[in-house]
Amino acid sequence: MDCEYPILINIGEGEVYYMINETIAAISTSPMGTGGIGIVRISGSQAVEIADKLFVSKKSDKKLSDVASHTVHFGNIIFENEIIDEVLVIVMKAPNTYTKEDIVEIDCHGGIFVMKKILSAVIENGATPAEPGEFTKRAFLNGRIDLSQAEAVIDIINSKNEYALKSSVSQLNGNLLSKIKEIREIILDNVAFIEAALDDPEHISLDHFVEKLTKNVDNCVDNLQILCITSENGRIIKDGVKTVILGKTNAGKSSLLNVLAKEERAIVTEVEGTTRDILEEHINMGGVLLNLIDTAGIRNTQDIVEKIGVNKARQYSKDADLIIYVVDASRELDENDREILELIKDKKVIVLLNKTDMDTVIDSNKMKELIQCPIISISAKLEIGIDMLEKTIKEMFFNGEVNFNDEIYITNIRQKNLLNEAVKSLKLVKDSIELNMPEDFFTIDLMNAYEQLGKVIGESVEEDLVNQIFSKFCMGK
Repeated sequence: MDCEYPILINIGEGEVYYMINETIAAISTSPMGTGGIGIVRISGSQAVEIADKLFVSKKSDKKLSDVASHTVHFGNIIFENEIIDEVLVIVMKAPNTYTKEDIVEIDCHGGIFVMKKILSAVIENGATPAEPGEFTKRAFLNGRIDLSQAEAVIDIINSKNEYALKSSVSQLNGNLLSKIKEIREIILDNVAFIEAALDDPEHISLDHFVEKLTKNVDNCVDNLQILCITSENGRIIKDGVKTVILGKTNAGKSSLLNVLAKEERAIVTEVEGTTRDILEEHINMGGVLLNLIDTAGIRNTQDIVEKIGVNKARQYSKDADLIIYVVDASRELDENDREILELIKDKKVIVLLNKTDMDTVIDSNKMKELIQCPIISISAKLEIGIDMLEKTIKEMFFNGEVNFNDEIYITNIRQKNLLNEAVKSLKLVKDSIELNMPEDFFTIDLMNAYEQLGKVIGESVEEDLVNQIFSKFCMGK
């Protein structure tokens, strides 16, 4: 067995021991292509030994097995008496590494062919090709990071905006882990006290304990519900704001899309009904990701194709996080505008009074009589008012900014569901208290809440779930 200690994970009522006895290797630069530097990463008990078979130093006669940890060495990778590349080799010895195993990173030139040739030589000398996410999986299994931090790693890799990156870094730093551990400790202390009192009633009294337990449960529920509430903003931080641009024909929706996208994504003409299908664009506005959908103008039409586009616009608006309602301020409102106002009455909406570069007949006061939401005067043609739109979106979703110093945002549906289950169990404890149930009933739901929270950080997790989570990682991470 190559690892000194087996890895243990609780699965249901039993325990499974993971024996990590393979040394793995993969190309860790992504996407693979021509670049200045490529990295081939090796992790496991034989990592240094395998690298020693291939690396010849230009500066020293020392073997890599004899060098100090966390040092860099210059030389050649030689395989079958052929120099493959001139490289830098970084040696990092357990346990102070990403995986808590010996790690060797070969920094070579970044071409696809040379990286693949070095990886092939490493595998020929005893390494096993790594599965997607296997390096991070080993970091989790070896106890370097918890499951929430592991999930933060992939979120960092996939982050599409500044807020998503900051949220993921916050979680990687252990903010969620600390909060979950704090709540679990409170729960476990109460369970231990109940169990001890039931085992030794002569020396440990449960008098007045219910009052203390009620306060503790209320405190835990409040903290967990705060985390659950952040999940909606967390989803938006991670995946972006589902934003639908609505308006009647020729209101300037496609012009707005082009301005926001900073390129001609939509065809703009004076002919009504030019946009017939759905156009999608992902736009970063001041760190907020907008998943923008430009729709066909809302109007009654006999054109079959345009009618399909109008129906799609109505459907997309139902699922949107945000509706941007573009109003042609140079024309009076008509039945098409009234239909849109009815469609969006229960949604988050920003009204844009467009074409303010022309003579207008609609102003913000008139719109405020019809809908209570932010109203901004713009000219998509002259790109006036776009900065105010950006500011309004940030204020609408994040109160102008997102502070990651203390705030924790739940961006993961798995974590959200587990937190909700823990809240349900704690509320059952409150129900049992109100019904004057025996104290041993409290421990059942307390322990269920404890276990659900343990799944968030990976202290009690099924093997299939672990495999599923790490299969989503890129190769080499």
